[in-house]
Amino acid sequence: MSGPKRTLVTNDDGVDAPGLRVLAGVARDLGLEVVVAAPAVQFSGSSASIVAGLEDRDRIALDRRRLEGLDDVLTYAVGAAPGLISLIAAYGAFGDPPDVVLSGVNHGANVGRAILHSGTVGAALTAGINGARGLAVSLDVGLAAEFGLERPDHEPHWATAADLAGRMLPFLLDQRPGTVLNLNVPDRDPGDVAALRTAPLAEFGIVQTTMTEHADDHIRLTVTDMSDPPAPGTDAALLADGHAVVTAVRSVTEADSPALAELVDGLTAARE
Repeated sequence: MSGPKRTLVTNDDGVDAPGLRVLAGVARDLGLEVVVAAPAVQFSGSSASIVAGLEDRDRIALDRRRLEGLDDVLTYAVGAAPGLISLIAAYGAFGDPPDVVLSGVNHGANVGRAILHSGTVGAALTAGINGARGLAVSLDVGLAAEFGLERPDHEPHWATAADLAGRMLPFLLDQRPGTVLNLNVPDRDPGDVAALRTAPLAEFGIVQTTMTEHADDHIRLTVTDMSDPPAPGTDAALLADGHAVVTAVRSVTEADSPALAELVDGLTAARE
């Protein structure tokens, strides 16, 4: 990693989230050229959505902010989902396009194939398909804490996740553009976190959504822990065992389907 690298720091928890501030501070202290642009309101679960609260039909609201301890970092609250923020950053909305997009630190884990729905991961994947590198960073605060039931005297270990992300940045910046990593870290002091591991995605995430009420005028959903443990060796299993875990991921790509090719050949032949 030689010389300043343009770095966008975003999230899906919103511009006032503490994890965002800590991650931006780590990037700044590494000598990266940092700009923060994050949703003005929470956009959790937005995936790579390009939804925005448009003003005058086609204007995205930008509001200059100042984050505690980051007076020297240009910061915007944006009326848009993190995926759209990552996209417009690639267009030069916040200066030169970023070399890397850091997304997080998210309040809650993002593991398994359920990362499809994550706004945190969605911003990193959007960076990857637009010529940057991406790193999604999440802190496993537990299901109760994710939904506002954490102990009032407990401060999540944001720095544990952000510092580990910082240690991975030189590696990431040496990789080719389009590289995207998904990092999950236990909510513990650094010395209590088991060794960093790489792992495949679990089949599901660590929570499940079930329909608990279905009436004529509404549906009620409930989020609970998964009833079955994740498969051993997967990202969800290793995180549950206290490991920090990182997985290289990529955006939507085509699948090989010989059967589909045969169908197309048959339909084409039928027209001749």
